[in-house]
Amino acid sequence: MSESADTEIKMVVAYIRPDKLGDVKQSLAEAGAPSLTVTNVSGRGSQPAKKGQWRGEEYTVDLHQKVKIECVVADIPAGDVVDAIQEGANTGEPGDGKIFVLPVESAHQIRTGTTGPDAV
Repeated sequence: MSESADTEIKMVVAYIRPDKLGDVKQSLAEAGAPSLTVTNVSGRGSQPAKKGQWRGEEYTVDLHQKVKIECVVADIPAGDVVDAIQEGANTGEPGDGKIFVLPVESAHQIRTGTTGPDAV
């Protein structure tokens, strides 16, 4: 492996509201981190449950639709990515989401066989 000791690879994982995805993508592109993976997920957190009614029956929705964003970076600081996501996703209301920063042990590019920060 050709990983240099001074360059760390980090994975930033964020769970946000689906309607804020466009704003987050724009913020990430402006921060220099345009590469990301997006997955639709459901989750439960501090956002309150919603009550609904369907065909006369009342039900509770406590799993809310979210978007999971994964962004692996080596050439820009993970803090800049976190700031960009927070700026794009913030509404100031419960349920805006969470951001996690994880260390990445190694990275390998399948097509070229490149490893380490160059593979990101």
